Amino acid sequence: MFQSYEIKSDKSYGTKHVPILRERLKALGLDGFIVPHADEYQNEYLPDCGERLKWISGFTGSAGAAVILMDSAAIFVDGRYTIQVRAQVDDTLFEFEDLVTAPPSDWIEKNVPSGARLGYDPWLHGIEAVNQFKAAAKRAGVELVSLPANPIDESWDDRPDKPLAKINPHGTQYAGQSSEEKRLVIGEALGKRGGDAIVLAQPASIAWLLNIRGGDVSHSPLPLCRVVLNSDGTAGLFVDERKVTPALKTHLGNSITIRDEDNLGAALAELGKAGKTVEADAGTAPAWVFERLTEAGATVKRFADPCVLPRAKKNTVEREGARQAHIRDGVAMSKFLCWLETAGPTGEHDEISVAKQLEAFRCEDALLRDISFTTISAVGPNAAFPHYSVDTNSNRKLEMNGIYLVDSGGQYPDGTTDITRTVVIGTPTDEMKDRFTRVLKGHIGISSCRFPEGTAGGQLDILARHALWQAGLNFNHGTGHGVGSYLGVHEGPHSIAAHKKAMDAPLAEGMIVSNEPGYYREGHYGIRIENLILVTAPEAIDGGELPMHGFENLTLAPIDLNLVEKSIMSDSEIAWLNNYHAEVRKVIGPLVEGETKAWLKKATRAI
Repeated sequence: MFQSYEIKSDKSYGTKHVPILRERLKALGLDGFIVPHADEYQNEYLPDCGERLKWISGFTGSAGAAVILMDSAAIFVDGRYTIQVRAQVDDTLFEFEDLVTAPPSDWIEKNVPSGARLGYDPWLHGIEAVNQFKAAAKRAGVELVSLPANPIDESWDDRPDKPLAKINPHGTQYAGQSSEEKRLVIGEALGKRGGDAIVLAQPASIAWLLNIRGGDVSHSPLPLCRVVLNSDGTAGLFVDERKVTPALKTHLGNSITIRDEDNLGAALAELGKAGKTVEADAGTAPAWVFERLTEAGATVKRFADPCVLPRAKKNTVEREGARQAHIRDGVAMSKFLCWLETAGPTGEHDEISVAKQLEAFRCEDALLRDISFTTISAVGPNAAFPHYSVDTNSNRKLEMNGIYLVDSGGQYPDGTTDITRTVVIGTPTDEMKDRFTRVLKGHIGISSCRFPEGTAGGQLDILARHALWQAGLNFNHGTGHGVGSYLGVHEGPHSIAAHKKAMDAPLAEGMIVSNEPGYYREGHYGIRIENLILVTAPEAIDGGELPMHGFENLTLAPIDLNLVEKSIMSDSEIAWLNNYHAEVRKVIGPLVEGETKAWLKKATRAI
């Protein structure tokens, strides 16, 4: 199985580890330390050795930070984790703060005493974040100290080893374009900007640029490494050489030199000594890169990672790969949902056994490489945690007349999937049906939207919330995130959410984004409906004046009709649901047999 259900943390983590860190800080002459949820590669999902925030606090979410002082501490999370953080983190040790509205820089300014020395690890923060900390520290009269070694690493006796997964070529039958073509295009643009080289720090961008995949991060085929790309398209790959195979060397060819990762500092120093102009992304490259280049005398320019946008705009091969991956994934989901209808009411199953069964259905596909993230398998009140992660301690039995929510996905060489379905075991209440249908109306609003070129995802977010708002309801997470092509299940630059980044990144043809409005009643149940959708090319509309983008549904699996309250749906919404189910039946129906085929016909019936 790809997923473990062992208990990942508890409130004792802080009790055990905060005093150890404070002793280390005291020895270093420091009064505090900033702990982000990040590793040296600015990943969202971290290898075990990078889970420093979990080690110090017990929090296991994918976004957050903490500031540890000698007599106080605070932990910062976004809206997805406001319930979870209180369940995992000791409130006698940590204050709980909002990562978005009251970020660490604000807390530092208000809470760190004047004259204090506050440390940070320059490998774990981008330069923009460090500059925010510096500004806050200056206003508070605090000295911000860049540390040569991380004091948590020095305090963590049983810290796991760094991952050493082999790096493999990712063929053009999946990538659709050779690495050489990509490097030449990006290198030429770099040269036209007056740059000699650019430091690429995001593993996903490096995987895309070099057409390689790895296994250093759970459920994401990422190789942890760095690249310095030159304006002529040649590059240096800095990586632990134990990950390199003969096949990889052949794939990379003579235009890419392979050097041990520890040599990156020397390579940056060489660029500085030669007076080169070097670019790096201020949002994703570690502050260490900027500090090292500046010390070496290079002309340092901030420039957004040039791989992010072309990586997000899938080419025709990647789009077709996504379609095929979703068809196979839809077969697994249909088998699972059919099985669940019979198995759910028996009283024999719980969140873990059901998640294992879903994984088993996915494993019937020989192309499955991994799940795309830890499956959210949630019953009743556990489903009210948007990013709940079941373990042997939290595991609940499926309950009659209750909600079950499953958010899951697969990693296939031709595509990455992510789907959420909410089903009722037994008979739903009128409230459940009302809330589910309002979420469905928001889902349909996004999926059926037409929009002009230049529209950002944030401009569409209201469509997912309108029906909920009319009933005085809402959900506290974004509506959609970008998805990679056999890469991360979360990627930018685009998203559908009401924040600045979502307003700054227009949706463009070929982008894949999730559509996942929800509703969560704390202590009772949660609802979410998620499909992945592909941004289509602008097309003319009869009688219209402007061509409009739209969305193509990639995800193909039934939506639970037992939870639909038809009376609050419009005719067009009913037509959308019937048409969607007809497409599911048409595509998935011929690929399943027997009981699943009969169930699918019923589950996709017109209403």
